Amino acid sequence: MKKSILLLTVSAIALASCQTQTDPLTGQAQRNNTAGGAALGALIGAGAGFLIARKKGGKDQRKAALIGAGIGGLTGAGIGNYMDRQEQELRQHLQNSGVSVSRSGNDIIINMPSNVTFGSDSAVVNSTFAGVLNSVAIILNKYPNTLLDIDGHTDSSGDPTYNQQLSERRAVAVGQYLQGKGTDPRRLLVVGFGETRPIASNDNEQGKSQNRRVEVRISPIQN
Repeated sequence: MKKSILLLTVSAIALASCQTQTDPLTGQAQRNNTAGGAALGALIGAGAGFLIARKKGGKDQRKAALIGAGIGGLTGAGIGNYMDRQEQELRQHLQNSGVSVSRSGNDIIINMPSNVTFGSDSAVVNSTFAGVLNSVAIILNKYPNTLLDIDGHTDSSGDPTYNQQLSERRAVAVGQYLQGKGTDPRRLLVVGFGETRPIASNDNEQGKSQNRRVEVRISPIQN
């Protein structure tokens, strides 16, 4: 089973910058001690500095890098409260957007169907969807004590190799967009799953439309 294609460089994991930026919620200038998209400079392969893996993993690497940079982990009852508040804000901002928010334990899953995120056979984020992703980025940046797994999926139509590559490109596109809006790349793990993880039947168009998606799983950093 194929997954995505590249590995994070050590320099990208260790990258941290100290710069002034505008808080998108308040409009006020603030110091930013984490690595944002602009601080990376040149792209590293297709991944622009975040972690792209052949299989799920990398959580410990990301956690170590973030805690080492001063982003503390969550403990005890504070974990659930932190994720509850984030989930509530996401649901409020994503109402009627075509994007769904669900919960699995302490994890939050944002499901972005391809029909609202990308054009047909395209890995370019729809301009009409940019506002939705902007809202997602604002909330993700407001709650930095989390890891973000971005997973690309397709239906089973067409060539499996092409579907794998399309799922990778779309997942990378979402990761790049979030990073461009200030999301710390050290939080991100991008994986393409192609047609291997359907959530509905591929025997009809309704099911296929559900399988074509990008999911963002938000997991708390725990001490």
